[in-house]
Amino acid sequence: MDICPGTELNTGEDRNPNSSARQELLAAGAIGELNMVEAYWNRNSPIGAWQYTIPPDASPQTVDWERFLGPAPKRPFDATRFFRWRNYDDYGTGVAGDLFVHLFTGIHFITGSTGPNRVFSTGGIRYWKDGRDAPDVLLGLFDYPKTAAHPEFTLTLRVNFAAGAGGEDAFRFVGPEGIMSLGRDGITITKRDPDKEPGYTIDTFPKAIQDAYLAEYHKKYPETKPLATVPPKLLAKLPRLPEELQYRFFDRHLILLDVDADLIVDYIPDALPAATA
Repeated sequence: MDICPGTELNTGEDRNPNSSARQELLAAGAIGELNMVEAYWNRNSPIGAWQYTIPPDASPQTVDWERFLGPAPKRPFDATRFFRWRNYDDYGTGVAGDLFVHLFTGIHFITGSTGPNRVFSTGGIRYWKDGRDAPDVLLGLFDYPKTAAHPEFTLTLRVNFAAGAGGEDAFRFVGPEGIMSLGRDGITITKRDPDKEPGYTIDTFPKAIQDAYLAEYHKKYPETKPLATVPPKLLAKLPRLPEELQYRFFDRHLILLDVDADLIVDYIPDALPAATA
């Protein structure tokens, strides 16, 4: 299904106190350029699956059934349909309108988006076979075009009313430089240092071609020796460092390494005796 860019569903203000911080982290490039968002909301209980309690005195005398039906198809009074109306397409929009919409609200607030331009969806009644016709499992894929507020990205949404682990929910904003996960306890940024070279898959090449390829590859990406630790006897003679710093050497060169940041903070050439290197 195609949706015109700029279509917006207003669901009210996102009141989560972390939302502004999330907005700022994303805008500041904490994960690089956004390419995907993942969000889901799982439940595993009758109430969570909209099996609300039906009052024992429910009847046409205590319920304005005709007013409830409005333009929906006419049918005899049905207390289950009245009190559990979310389960029926005649009266509501199911998971998409009741739960997806909350996920959309947070995502659109954080990204500044006004909505996707393509939507794909699938699901069905997988567990709660109680007469409902609205799915209890629903997945959606949404393509967002590039705008002034954000790059193009893809959103995946999922709701499962029979998830064995119980009431889980999650938001993950994914970029090439990290993942921003949003939970009830706050924000987590997960990063992995990118590879410094592309690597190669040449095992099936003839040996002569492998040798020629490796020669050119190592010209472009020279092999480097790892930083070695300083021998204990020599270390005892050096000034004491703060906990976050450690001595290393490369050949005869002394290195000061910030181990937490994995960053060289100082370099002293030819600082070690020739016999040590």
